[in-house]
Amino acid sequence: MSALLNVAGVGKQFGGFIALEGIDLTVAQGERVGLIGPNGSGKSTLVNCICGTLHNEKGTVHFNGQTVDGLAAHERTHRGIARSFQLPRPFVTMSVADNLRVPLLYTVHTRSGRHLTVEEADARCHELADLVGLGDKCNKSPKDLTQIEMRKLELARAMATDPKLLIADESMAGLSDSEVGEIVNMLIKLNESGITIIMIEHIMRAVMSFSQRLVVLDSGKKIADGKPDEVIRNPEVERAYLGQ
Repeated sequence: MSALLNVAGVGKQFGGFIALEGIDLTVAQGERVGLIGPNGSGKSTLVNCICGTLHNEKGTVHFNGQTVDGLAAHERTHRGIARSFQLPRPFVTMSVADNLRVPLLYTVHTRSGRHLTVEEADARCHELADLVGLGDKCNKSPKDLTQIEMRKLELARAMATDPKLLIADESMAGLSDSEVGEIVNMLIKLNESGITIIMIEHIMRAVMSFSQRLVVLDSGKKIADGKPDEVIRNPEVERAYLGQ
């Protein structure tokens, strides 16, 4: 598999605090990667540097064969990088379908310069809603959704940008065991459709069942990268999570 994402020597500081130091990460086209680490390990900072919310002072980020260093977050979205957020923040005055319509219309117009017809946009919004099991909720307000339905809407909004890479940031926090399984199965289904996925998650059974490869950060450094069963037995990873 060819590399879709290549992070090389990325470093990020906030004043005198080193949040990331010399991070190298390669993600192949079609891969499912779990990104884990204790709180404060640098996971969110790394994701923000990949997505363009933050800009790294050191190193480079290449996506789909081109550097994205210096590009704003929306420009990276146009290139095919999408993320979902741990805390969904939909447009509460809009319906579920209209929440999908906003990123859909914006992305299509920016990439191709064309405007979707009303019929085309409606069809795609319903297709996206069906994809995450919200097909019967299109006319509902986000305020009427359950917690897991809000997470599904968040994933669908990311998918509306037609990404090559989806970064799912703690999509399962606060969900029940059965709901966690439902989201994991959904992400695997999205991956099987051709989307490369990086999952950031603290629920280890979800990470283990989803990930083909596991990357571990601690104190801003990458301390492990490999097969999940091998990584979790790594003494350095055990120390990071359990202490000395």
